[in-house]
Formats: sequence, structure tokens, C-alpha cells
Amino acid sequence: MAHGKHNLAVDVPIRNVWTFVSDMNNLAPLIPGYVEHEIHSSSRSVWIAKGEIGLIEKSVRMQLDITDVKEPGLIAFTLKGLNENFSGDGYFSAEKIHDQKTVITGCLRIKANGLAAPMMNSVLKKIVPKAAKRFTRTVAKGIVEREPAIIS
Repeated sequence: MAHGKHNLAVDVPIRNVWTFVSDMNNLAPLIPGYVEHEIHSSSRSVWIAKGEIGLIEKSVRMQLDITDVKEPGLIAFTLKGLNENFSGDGYFSAEKIHDQKTVITGCLRIKANGLAAPMMNSVLKKIVPKAAKRFTRTVAKGIVEREPAIIS
């Protein structure tokens, strides 16, 4: 299973981090290759993204189901390809360092299934770590940009 995990610190209170990451409308547009997303319920959404695998560009529809929520520090999910044969899971966590600093961690694991799985899994091992890092950094940037300016 391809695995990627990345963490970094932001100068934002954990409560503000939670407000941002607990809203799928904030997170979905930040995935690499974002096209659109649909919210089906408080725990289920469908995300559509375009990506390149070698010379091939594909549009991927994936169902994201929230499996665990522990406010203000964890959102865990599963992924299932709707037009491609893959599955996976991941989480987004936040840990308070002090009142104005939080460490955020993004983790993603994806496994291709079916006849092409051996080839696809070798490709995913290169792509998923980069995607997890890019997504976590983009989320951190989105959180910081939403933070009201602190006037001293």
C-alpha cells in the first residue's frame, strides 16, 4: 500500500485549525488536481480530481467517508475509487503546542486493486508521498490565510 505522511507547525490556535479542517468544503478544493466535489451527507462526499500517471491524464472520482472524528484533533476517512479500482484511508490530525501554535499532520494510504494493481501500486508508491505532502502544505496555507491578522 502506498503511504504518505507529512506534518508541519502553523502559528494558529488549534480551535481555528479545527474550524477549517472539519469543513469538507474547505478541504476538497485543496487536493491536487481538484475539479469539483459533492457533499452527500455529513460523513460522505465525492471528490473529483485530474491527475497524470506517466503520459496518461485521468479524471478520478472518489468517495470519501469520514470514519472517525475527535474534536479538535482528528478526522479519519476511507477512500474508494468510483471510476478506478482503488481504495485507501487516511487522517488529518492537529496537536496543540501552545495557544498560538499547532502541529498538523496529513496521512494518506492508497492501494490499487484488480488486474493492473501490481503496476499501479508501484506508481502510487512514488505519487502518494508527494501528494500527501503537497496536500498538507496547501491545507496549512489555507488555514494561515484564513487566520485574522494579529495587530500588536
